[in-house]
Amino acid sequence: MGFADAAMGPASSLSAFYTSFWWIPAGVLAAALAIKLPTIIRLWTDPLLRAVGGLLLLACAVFVFVAPSTIARVNRVTGVPNISAPLVYSLLTAFCASCLLLIIAWRDGLPEHSPSTRRATRWVVSVYGGVIAALWVLFALADVPVERTRDLDTYYANTPFMREEILLYLLAHTTAVLITSKLIWNWIRTEGLDAWLRWGLKFLGIGYALNLAFDAAKLTAVGARWSGNDLDWLSLHVAPALACLSAVSIAVGFILPHAGQYLHERWRIRVAHRRLRPLYLLMRTAHGSGLPLVLRAGAELRLTRRETFIRDVLLPLARRTDERLRERSYRAALGLGLTPERARAVAAAVVILDAVDAGAGRDGGGHEADTTELLREIGAVSRALRHPDLVREVRARALAPGDTVAVTE
Repeated sequence: MGFADAAMGPASSLSAFYTSFWWIPAGVLAAALAIKLPTIIRLWTDPLLRAVGGLLLLACAVFVFVAPSTIARVNRVTGVPNISAPLVYSLLTAFCASCLLLIIAWRDGLPEHSPSTRRATRWVVSVYGGVIAALWVLFALADVPVERTRDLDTYYANTPFMREEILLYLLAHTTAVLITSKLIWNWIRTEGLDAWLRWGLKFLGIGYALNLAFDAAKLTAVGARWSGNDLDWLSLHVAPALACLSAVSIAVGFILPHAGQYLHERWRIRVAHRRLRPLYLLMRTAHGSGLPLVLRAGAELRLTRRETFIRDVLLPLARRTDERLRERSYRAALGLGLTPERARAVAAAVVILDAVDAGAGRDGGGHEADTTELLREIGAVSRALRHPDLVREVRARALAPGDTVAVTE
């Protein structure tokens, strides 16, 4: 039927494949919904997130109810042959409307904020609500006594009222896909989009392009029946594969912006944590012990604890840092061709190493440094410590007798 036509090959293996085929996109869409669900629940007041959840739920429902086993079960429970047809067509039409509403609100703002968005929302709801009502009326008028779980579209292509129902759902689907595709591809060309959002939109655009190919295959097969020809293989073989690929692409399109940003942030935190390791190890040497192990600590908490430990240990070192040594180290680093920014970080690493080596018995000799910059630039200082040979060379030059360092700024 509609979305549920598949290969009726000679072997039972093809039949078994068809039975499980529709659960693949259903599983992918369910996974997408599961990934988005925690955010939807946490930010339930956000209507856009609720709309994404509703859209993924509808898409998943389409593929669940289009599976032959589900079709047969629904027909058997209701006692009405082929009643799954208007049910699946209605779910598919509601999914089309949800796509339009989401893209309109996502791009143009929420309905309560924009008159044009409110008008577009009312138009979509009224038109597609009318289509769903018409699908059920046409089915009630049609005579479809023979149950078809796989090829209803082509089998009843010439049946009065059912013919109109099939054409109506395909045209409604095609119209929604065309409009949604245009909105998406126009949006992709907008300047200043987040990279993850742009890639998500590209996958959505590919998914809707595959939906157009699905409609073309279905309409061609149905049109061939009207002219007395047989192109059922387009509906039985090509359309299901296109529908599956489209569902996967659309699911990726909705997942990618959220998952990509989340993974990028997690990666940024882990990189920051790893970059602080050289300075953390040095502060652990100065302190005599490191951070206690906390089981099940998240990446953000580990980064915060490491930063806090470094600052807590670094602050008392102000009494043992020599500002004159920092100045000489800075000049030495510049003399080696380092940029001013990197030279400051290397000079800070030198005075910290010197203070740690000197131990608690030495004070600053009246030349204590302001640790504000040290505490603020711990990341840059830690990166400098990742190059111990450079730090040692700068330190040796800064401590050389006469402090005769060539400077070129």
